[in-house]
Amino acid sequence: MGRHSLPDAPAPARTGARRGARPRALVLATGLVLTVAAGTVVALDSGLLPFGGPCDGEATRLDVAASPDIAPAIEAVAKSAREGATRTDGRCLDVKVTARAAHEIADAFGQRPVDPEFQVWIPDSSLWVDRVEAERGTPLTAAGTLASSPVALGAVPRAAKSLGWPAKTYTWTELTRATASGDALRLGVADPSHSATGLLSLARISAAHAKEAPDRVTADTRTAATARLLNQRVADGDGQAMATLPRDGSGKEQDNPRRNQALLLSEQAAFAHNTRADGGPDLDLLYPEGGTARLDYPYTLVDNSETGPEQSRAANRFMTLLSEPAGQRALRRHGFRAANGEADPKVVTTAGGRDPQPYSAAPAEPPAVKELQALMGMWTITVQSARLSTVVDASTSMGAPVPGHSGRSRMDLAKNSLLQALTTFTSDDEIGLWKFATTLDGDKDYVELSPTERLGGRDKDGSSHREALADAFRALAPQPQGATGLYDTTLAAYEEARSAYASGKFNALVIVTDGTNDDAHGIGLDALVGKLEKLSDPKRPVPLIALAIGPQADTSALDRIVKPTGGSTHLVSDPSQIHQVMLKAIMAAGSNGPR
Repeated sequence: MGRHSLPDAPAPARTGARRGARPRALVLATGLVLTVAAGTVVALDSGLLPFGGPCDGEATRLDVAASPDIAPAIEAVAKSAREGATRTDGRCLDVKVTARAAHEIADAFGQRPVDPEFQVWIPDSSLWVDRVEAERGTPLTAAGTLASSPVALGAVPRAAKSLGWPAKTYTWTELTRATASGDALRLGVADPSHSATGLLSLARISAAHAKEAPDRVTADTRTAATARLLNQRVADGDGQAMATLPRDGSGKEQDNPRRNQALLLSEQAAFAHNTRADGGPDLDLLYPEGGTARLDYPYTLVDNSETGPEQSRAANRFMTLLSEPAGQRALRRHGFRAANGEADPKVVTTAGGRDPQPYSAAPAEPPAVKELQALMGMWTITVQSARLSTVVDASTSMGAPVPGHSGRSRMDLAKNSLLQALTTFTSDDEIGLWKFATTLDGDKDYVELSPTERLGGRDKDGSSHREALADAFRALAPQPQGATGLYDTTLAAYEEARSAYASGKFNALVIVTDGTNDDAHGIGLDALVGKLEKLSDPKRPVPLIALAIGPQADTSALDRIVKPTGGSTHLVSDPSQIHQVMLKAIMAAGSNGPR
């Protein structure tokens, strides 16, 4: 495949507001009054259309932050507006476009309402806008969609041929299995925590597993296994992922183990690669069956109390320019599809698509925010080492038999389930074990049975820490006449987990209990919650995950305890299911961790 000419065919744009977008009073007051007469659009005393002459006098400045992939196209339209003396409110429209990674702005906007330096934000996906909204950060309004680009798998010609391109088609699961297993092909992907392409790809893989697997647990296990494979060659962002492709067609570059032969990427990214003079071998695109993911580039207005009506009207004027035929042609020249996702033959061909690849298939329904949060939790736990302190209730009530389990006790089922959970962690994960009742060690209600250390490390007797921890789990037994010293234990365990915080790992405290606090001489609930509020640090998060076994567990108190830490309470009616509930809770907590 040689170098390609750039397409210039116009395509219609869709600018309907995203569902759930917040109303914005200033957007409604656009000052743009249009009337249609004999098929001609006429501006009525608004000064919004180009005068066709030089731009003299004052200008209205509009600052736009755009995802790096679409920023050049946005800048091209902004430049045409400056050169054509396009006006708004009688002043020249001066648009400054800054390329900024979407995850960086989402992080800033999501922390708290900020005084933004931009009036308009154009990320590569609505998922970033949704995330900021879910975090109740800076108010945003997605006013319309400018362009789109489906997510596909790009492969250098040798790799594409081995996959049967273009005749052979794959589902998402088949495609990742074919490329991520073994050493025959090297598949790269951008980090889902920094890339909409990476996260949407993971979402489609997860949806495919959910459709094919017999149950949800199996589906999640398969998705986690795929995530581990993808993580072996993950890049920090989209640009870094593109840089992993061979720089030329030489055998040295093609066989370099540091170079990827295939990438999960957008059609537009493949287009940009194939039109670069120094981009290396052209990519061929395989479009997964079963509904592709799609980047949708929302034109997003940033609510700012200091934004005046002039800038608001300027923002709407610029959106109009981007949606008009000339603006859409500029987007097409840079490899983007129309907002409605309709395939442009020249864009597809230049990007590396061919029949019978399903490049014109309708995209899948975008995942919900909660689905993406759960996936980020899974990614965090799967690819980032964990440090977990596990605290298990050893009060007398844990010896009560569980109906339907042949007389086995809560403790029997709990420790067997914890042993199952242990098998899902890697050698780099750090896990420890405490037990608690009342006055187990003098006046203390708790005792450490196994320190929180690497499972792959060696204990003093030469055994692995995993083996020693498994033995400690098996040795758990209810204390005769032991009450539930929940509050003192929780405070001590949380203080320990905070003081031993491991940077770069997912840190959490897991407490398993079946009762209410019975230690009348210990700390009270209000005092405990107050101390946890002071100990919690969003920059060094240690979520407290409470697994409440049976009907006697005090879930209302546990809800209060976990809230300051960003954790959660989970009622477990069957102790044999602790491992499933625990892993689900960890994944959910991981989605709220630092990015």
